[in-house]
Amino acid sequence: MATPRSFPAPFADRHAELAPSLSGAGIGWLAALRADSAARCRQNGLPTTRVEAWRFTNLKDLVAGDFTPAGNVPDMALDSLPASSLLAVNGHVLAFVNGRFRAELSTMDALPDGVALLPLSEAIRTDEQSLSAHLGHLTEAEENPFADLNTAFLEDGLVLRLADGVTLDRPVHLVSIGAVADRAVAFFPRLLVVLGKGAKATLFESHAGLGGAYFSNGVMEAVLGEGAHLEHYKLQNESPEAFHIANTRISVASQGFYDGFVLQTGSRLARNEVQVALNGENARCHLSGAYLGTGRQHLDNTTFIDHAVPDCASREVYKGVLDERAHGVFQGKILVRRDAQRTDGHQLNRALLLSREAEVNAKPELEIYADDVKCSHGATVGELEEQQLFYLQARGIDRATARALLIEAYVQEAVDEIGNVEARLPFQRVVGGWLKVRKERS
Repeated sequence: MATPRSFPAPFADRHAELAPSLSGAGIGWLAALRADSAARCRQNGLPTTRVEAWRFTNLKDLVAGDFTPAGNVPDMALDSLPASSLLAVNGHVLAFVNGRFRAELSTMDALPDGVALLPLSEAIRTDEQSLSAHLGHLTEAEENPFADLNTAFLEDGLVLRLADGVTLDRPVHLVSIGAVADRAVAFFPRLLVVLGKGAKATLFESHAGLGGAYFSNGVMEAVLGEGAHLEHYKLQNESPEAFHIANTRISVASQGFYDGFVLQTGSRLARNEVQVALNGENARCHLSGAYLGTGRQHLDNTTFIDHAVPDCASREVYKGVLDERAHGVFQGKILVRRDAQRTDGHQLNRALLLSREAEVNAKPELEIYADDVKCSHGATVGELEEQQLFYLQARGIDRATARALLIEAYVQEAVDEIGNVEARLPFQRVVGGWLKVRKERS
């Protein structure tokens, strides 16, 4: 029997039942946005491996999960998580448990003039007209089933807006915790970032869990005005039985710059998908990341950079380390449109396999319609070199420590791609913790 092209989308058919309980249910434009997204979910479902973009990531276990939309939020404290579960960041903290804002776990100090930072649920209550100018605009033009599922049930998340010329004095740190009580839950965090002309901000994300099976389906939309800079650094460290699907959509205007990094270490199955549109001349984009997998983890990084106008530049560097029966995926596409002359685009994915059963699929793509460009792409897969291990062991270092040192140096090359030097340290600590656990088990 031929494999179908789609699975039924989880509880999309319950939208009419659940919609009245969502934040802002009585707001016309928001209710219509949710209903339209739910209708597409019911019609299109979730993709199977017959869909080219999902060829390497099989969602059958996610679809088989008996998830229900998260309701009441369990009581918890952030210090109940291991220290290495979250990024150690000194900044404004907005904490969410099962997708719901928790004020008692959050710390938001006084903000500079021209900065709005608040939970989405509060923005819906107090400033829904401003939301209507941007919410859903970067995702509505595409058929993305998980973005539609998120929009159908969006209720809470983060809103960050900066006026022209404003620089946010401290980073914003979104902390998302998955917590399972009596049954598996699904939640739908939504992030909206709007930076005015010349504005600058740094946003961290930490995604972790307290164990059990849950499904985090997040969407972020970011609109960068002329000359705006956004640094966006994320840790995906969900519980071992969790599912994590994230879609990030970025629009960059002239002279703007987006610097994004993701470190994936957690979850049973995760896909981090980033699409960046360089819509103004001299816009720049830098995407980088690392994925560290063990056991039967499946870690997918999928990117798409759209060079829509002339004189833009992009750089991508992703590195993976896969042990035991872990499976990694990198799909990266750079599109250079006909008018996008003098484009500079670079893409590289490298993977290190630590066992014979580990697997990686890489699909780098260039689609170029302009003739004055400088573009490159590549993908390599390798193993630890015995000569380097021998060199370290010859100097009195045991084999397990030598392996850890080489892996750490390998991953550090990806971490060093982070443009903000101070932001590298929290990720170095997480990588060190991951290696320590691996060494203790070996």
